[in-house]
Amino acid sequence: MTPDGDVPIIRSNIHIYDWITTTMNKLSSDERLPLYQRLRDSLAEQIANNRWRPGEAIPTEAALSAEYCLSTGTVRKAIDLLVSDNVLERQQGRGTFIRRARFQSSLFRFFRFQTEAGERRVPESRILSIEPVAAPSAVSQALGLVANAPVIRMIRLRLLDGQPVLAEEIWLPRIRFQALLDMDLDTQGPLLYPIYEEACGQVVAYAQESLTAEAVNEVYGRLLQVSAGSPVVVIERLARNYAGEPLEWRRSRGHASHFRYSVEIR
Repeated sequence: MTPDGDVPIIRSNIHIYDWITTTMNKLSSDERLPLYQRLRDSLAEQIANNRWRPGEAIPTEAALSAEYCLSTGTVRKAIDLLVSDNVLERQQGRGTFIRRARFQSSLFRFFRFQTEAGERRVPESRILSIEPVAAPSAVSQALGLVANAPVIRMIRLRLLDGQPVLAEEIWLPRIRFQALLDMDLDTQGPLLYPIYEEACGQVVAYAQESLTAEAVNEVYGRLLQVSAGSPVVVIERLARNYAGEPLEWRRSRGHASHFRYSVEIR
């Protein structure tokens, strides 16, 4: 019996030592953690390494139980954790799938981009610059990189009816996103995360955002076509993969006149 009270599944041609070695090698996280937590971490790492892609089904609980030589109860507890973390989603009668992150709603939570009829509109995207640089200290800290690590800095403008509404400064680890430097991103549509996935194999699983306000400086004032010192709203976002590793740090500055805050409280 394992420390979790789990009963090992042992086939007749597998010695108990082989079971322990096989299971412990696959569950490479902290051995002080319960088995279901270690299995959760192992599955999250495999998802981050693209064993399964967003929208794909993972193996059944029975298949994972056989693969890891663990009971279905332990497997179910690990999957429950990933569901509660919004990494997986269960679909009735179909199975358990890698959840696709939906970040466009974040934009509309903070800014009012819509027609006169009230229909939501996705602002068009224009990449003003993209270049390889050494990471400033704040960027290194946010992305968990060493000082002066190679990164990519992107400046992007979001427009509605040709008028700038958002100016974005985006930082990416160059080792993960080198392929972007050879692409014409303006031809790829207004959403960056699908490009990250298709061109670089980097999947954004979730993000943390903070909201502040500031008086805009001359550089971003020119981009947004407002006077220096005008109030703007700043959304700072740190996006991570399924393993929790930082992928992108961005600051989006938008017209205060477009600002709104919307949240559902239950």
